[in-house]
Amino acid sequence: MKNYVQAGNVITATAPAGGVSSGDGILYDSLFGVASTDAAEGEDFELATVGVFDLPKATGAVTFGQAIYWDDDAKVVTTDDSSTEGDNQPIGSAVAEAGSGAATARVRLAPQIAG
Repeated sequence: MKNYVQAGNVITATAPAGGVSSGDGILYDSLFGVASTDAAEGEDFELATVGVFDLPKATGAVTFGQAIYWDDDAKVVTTDDSSTEGDNQPIGSAVAEAGSGAATARVRLAPQIAG
């Protein structure tokens, strides 16, 4: 195909205000990914958009296969599809159980479509 660009598993993005650290969850409108490298604000970095990641989570248990959302205000994953200022962004599914007090949830990222 002459119009093919790349697989899109990792894309180049520009670090938002405050910069990013490797492993941070980053939301750009409807595109969610995990920073592969550190970058200062305005610098380019690699953003992983597919894969399985351990991400910080809100309080509450997570079950295998459960829909996972990103709370961009708190910078955590949650099973709640709403937030105080609007809808949380769906980002994937849990691929392991996590107890209510667990600090992280194991999430398989899924393609996002603006809702």
